[in-house]
Amino acid sequence: MLNKTYPYYLANEAVAANTDLEVTDKFSGEVATRVAMADAAAIDQAIGHAVAAMPAMRVFPPFKRQAVLEHCVKRFRERYDELALALCIEAGKPINDSRGEVTRLIDTFKVAAEESVRIDGEIINLEISPRAKGYHGYVKRVPIGPCSFISPFNFPLNLTAHKVAPAIAAGVPFVLKPASRTPVGALIMGEILAETDLPKGAFSILPAHRDGADLFTTDERFKLLSFTGSPAVGWELKKKAGKKKVILELGGNAAAIVDGDQGGKLDYVVDRLAFGAFYQSGQSCIGVQRILVHASLYDALREKLIAKTKSLIMGDPKDEKTFVGPMISESESKRLAGWMDGAVQAGAKIVAGGKVEGAMFEATLLEDVKRDSDLYRKEAFGPVAILERFDDFGAALATVNDSDFGLQAGIFTDSLANAHRAWDELDVGGVVINDVPSFRVDNMPYGGVKDSGLGREGVRYAIEDMTEMRLMVMRETW
Repeated sequence: MLNKTYPYYLANEAVAANTDLEVTDKFSGEVATRVAMADAAAIDQAIGHAVAAMPAMRVFPPFKRQAVLEHCVKRFRERYDELALALCIEAGKPINDSRGEVTRLIDTFKVAAEESVRIDGEIINLEISPRAKGYHGYVKRVPIGPCSFISPFNFPLNLTAHKVAPAIAAGVPFVLKPASRTPVGALIMGEILAETDLPKGAFSILPAHRDGADLFTTDERFKLLSFTGSPAVGWELKKKAGKKKVILELGGNAAAIVDGDQGGKLDYVVDRLAFGAFYQSGQSCIGVQRILVHASLYDALREKLIAKTKSLIMGDPKDEKTFVGPMISESESKRLAGWMDGAVQAGAKIVAGGKVEGAMFEATLLEDVKRDSDLYRKEAFGPVAILERFDDFGAALATVNDSDFGLQAGIFTDSLANAHRAWDELDVGGVVINDVPSFRVDNMPYGGVKDSGLGREGVRYAIEDMTEMRLMVMRETW
């Protein structure tokens, strides 16, 4: 079970300032623990400590950064079950998915440990004309400065890891605001980081209410803001961020295309579609929301996918058999139910699921959803997927692109030509061939275009954002 209370971490140290934040068990609705909340004064102190830590972080050598990250990997493994249970309780994530996220947390820190000693520069040949004879250029990467991180509720371990681990590898101090609905995993991470010899002020982890956390965005002492969350919030934060670099990992309404040559592989395709649409109650920005199926396969796939959807067990996320747990809150469930009802009133049909009770939302499939409906145009962020048919592959690609979002897309095809065409034409950050858009490995460049965000995560790519190139030009003869 969770501890009765958790402190926050200010300049590497645990501070039991209060117990103002109640964290609920998302299945039972009962208070599971209480967490210290930071006020504006604490956030300001943390930023000051991060600035003061910058000189020490600049000279904190790569092998020591690597040792910190390796210590975290070791301790995460030792506390694996504790981390998984905490995630299951605070996020309502089914226990099997929770264990999977702890595994990805470990993977992300392992990759960061490897990358921490590979932040290399380059030699540039400047002798491109007679006037540059005898000049040579050298580039190295240096830490950008104190960073502000704001992480979301849906992957509170791994998406936090994608900010924290690269920061340590890059040698930048940071102040993290974890999601107030799911702060416990980040605070356990802080407890483990506090065991290391990171310079004082290298990290602070401060749960705070959104309306009291403007300093995370507006304070000019931060040189970078990395935000993962909803598009509406992310773009508003960008407006307020001033001169700092901004990285946004936002939402999507990801599509999967099933080409007409997949008739012999429908069982695999259906299993992956059901996983992509309904794992962790659909609360993933790359969850499968739109499923486009070639007309020649539509009826057969529809029948199999309906059966698969109806077979998914919904219930207590602590039960090993549960696949669909609660959504993060009843208000989110009501919001999605309203979109579903609006789509049905406009002519859509629910072909599987559709039952909603409190925060529990049954895995649901619809067809004949109008393309101008909220359920189609916006990010569902819940266990709902839409089926539609197509006749022409090019038209299906155009349908995928007819979206304000562009995070990832999945294409099931045996055609190398169609795979490359999708890669060429889809206006998304990533195209996944023969799997769902929900697929992510933690060293790959991950991010989107259009309303889905700016920049890329994936450890090496995050390190590039958290460092700057510094050029030295040397004249060797004069």
